[in-house]
Amino acid sequence: MWRKTTWLVSKTKQNVNWWRVSWLLSVILLSSPVYSEAGSGSESAETVEEHIEQRSPTDPWENFNRKVYGFNEAFDRTILRPVTLGYVKVTPNLVQSGVSNFFSNLDDFIVVGNDLLQGKFVQFGSDLARVTLNTTLGLAGLIDVASTLGLPKHEEDFGQTLGRWGVESGPYLVVPFFGPRTVRDTAGLVVDSQSDPTVLLDDDVALAGLTALEVIDLRASLLVTDGLIKGDKYVFIREAYLQRREFLVNDGVVEDDPFLDEEDW
Repeated sequence: MWRKTTWLVSKTKQNVNWWRVSWLLSVILLSSPVYSEAGSGSESAETVEEHIEQRSPTDPWENFNRKVYGFNEAFDRTILRPVTLGYVKVTPNLVQSGVSNFFSNLDDFIVVGNDLLQGKFVQFGSDLARVTLNTTLGLAGLIDVASTLGLPKHEEDFGQTLGRWGVESGPYLVVPFFGPRTVRDTAGLVVDSQSDPTVLLDDDVALAGLTALEVIDLRASLLVTDGLIKGDKYVFIREAYLQRREFLVNDGVVEDDPFLDEEDW
């Protein structure tokens, strides 16, 4: 079951930059708000207590994490999702695509740096060419020229880099607004945030606008998954997140590949 859920998260978000999503409060969606009907209140008290009693060794702070999960969910249900639905309704698809490409290009600057730190020199060359082409010919990333030329999007962040260096992930942690993390990934966000090209902006209003727009853009890409998860959504998201991070850190080399073929559905 967890392999199937991880496949779903990966297929849905294969073109989304996960490190920046977290820094910009976007991964809040993965801590439950991704699902419009989600809510810790949707599970019976007995079910929640049963899961807590059978606490996962990767989640020693589950009592705290579930409370934060509920807070993040309420934020999405009352504010983020309604705003996103309005954005999708009034914004042409072509514009939405350009916005997604723009933020994906910003993320590629982070990817390039982490390619070097992980010693992935061939991928570094590909990603450097990708960000150069999209920033210039692609009009600051609004058009994904690189993908059409055979230069694929990669996902690398400093949390993955720490993992490649042998740093353990540490306990699972749900952060207010930031959503599902681990201690290692949370530390990685600090480094990645300083590599974000938007840190060069001196205009606080412009930075706030870009932040809000990226959050909405990510939420829009996840609307199709609303309502798909049944049962204890907290556990679902935790296991999907942890498995996906393991997959990324090990470049897909895991004992049990979490990404199944569509036929397995």
